[in-house]
Amino acid sequence: MNTISLPTSSEGRDVGSSETSTIDLPIGAHLVTQRRGYEHHGIYVGNGRVVHYAGFASSAHRGPVEEVELNRFAAGHPLTIRSTPSARYVGDEAVRRARSRLGENHYRLLTNNCEHFCAWCLLGESRSEQVHCCLRHPRAGMHTLVCLVKAFVERAANDGQIAAQLA
Repeated sequence: MNTISLPTSSEGRDVGSSETSTIDLPIGAHLVTQRRGYEHHGIYVGNGRVVHYAGFASSAHRGPVEEVELNRFAAGHPLTIRSTPSARYVGDEAVRRARSRLGENHYRLLTNNCEHFCAWCLLGESRSEQVHCCLRHPRAGMHTLVCLVKAFVERAANDGQIAAQLA
């Protein structure tokens, strides 16, 4: 996979902050953030915003396809642009496809995750190299599964703490 790393700050500011929301990213770019044990994917739609399948990226509950600020998408993790030289849909057309699914709430880790979403936006077909790799290489799959379970438990605990504080 060809990727281009992006700086996580610009003169001491977060890349996605309001001061840098006009960061020079190509419209329709496939953005990736490395999380613990997996990658999170989204499509850059301009003006410092990303459309992504939220899934379990920020909560212990499945999230829908949503449009968020770049810094919320990155959640403090470094960003890269994933090059897709064989993309059938680029630029505004990729953005249109991404936005056409806003609100969809049919996230499935193995068959309809954030990477499947980005592949569909750019290639017209739903696929995930992460899932394919985990299924081909059981050791990598087990490592990813352990990381996901740990992150899920931590998020559930955090969600419970926040709910208790709000009560």
